[in-house]
Amino acid sequence: MLFDLKNKVAVVTGGGSGIGKAIAEVFAEQGAQVCILELTSKAAKESARALTDQRLLAKGYTCDVTHLSEVVSSVQAIVKKFGRIDILVNCAGIAHIGKLETTSAEDFEKVFQINVRGVYNSMVAVIPTMTKQKYGVILNVASVAGSTGIKERFAYSMSKGAVLSMTLSTAKDYIKEGIRCNSISPARVHTPFVDGFLKNNYPGKEDEMFEKLSQTQPIGRMAKPVEVAHFALYLCSDEASFLTGCDYLIDGGFTKLNN
Repeated sequence: MLFDLKNKVAVVTGGGSGIGKAIAEVFAEQGAQVCILELTSKAAKESARALTDQRLLAKGYTCDVTHLSEVVSSVQAIVKKFGRIDILVNCAGIAHIGKLETTSAEDFEKVFQINVRGVYNSMVAVIPTMTKQKYGVILNVASVAGSTGIKERFAYSMSKGAVLSMTLSTAKDYIKEGIRCNSISPARVHTPFVDGFLKNNYPGKEDEMFEKLSQTQPIGRMAKPVEVAHFALYLCSDEASFLTGCDYLIDGGFTKLNN
């Protein structure tokens, strides 16, 4: 079977919602033992239960990715239980709307802590295990905002630009240890976050604004989380064993065709 993840142990941060949830589901369907890292105990347990109820392999771990000690503790628990970590997918992240002068220092720091330090913490926690194994795959979820100018996304763009740079450096530094590291850059994806954003900011005009946002992708719609998950599956599978040190667009033509 192509893209078979049987006997692989995959860690997915932010695996309880949105893109992370879709990735956790797809990886589990392909046979991986999925370890979901979520901020609250409730989210971690419910996310894992949703998969185990389908007779898929999953376990939830409560972890705040902004605290290195918590990430290391979770990783150690995973290695103790399953003996290895083959795949790390960094999905945990938050969005922020605002340009430079409307982004407070507090909001800037919050975005940095989750979107940048969280990725650093997760990678630095798994690297010793992957180095020892002489095998590992890291996939970081970046964004088109990290490489293109998007109006009023100052802090968010900063954070995703940092994710791109960390991805390239990690790929180069650990290629001899058998570790691959890539990132994906989605454009707009239809997740519960989008629905909540429209409800809170455009009450009564949700459908109109949803269509407007959808049309910013030349393909004419937002991505589905499972479409991103299928791309992630390929990049984390052995079929992609020649791919490392790259960022891959999944953006419905947003980057290249919006001219």
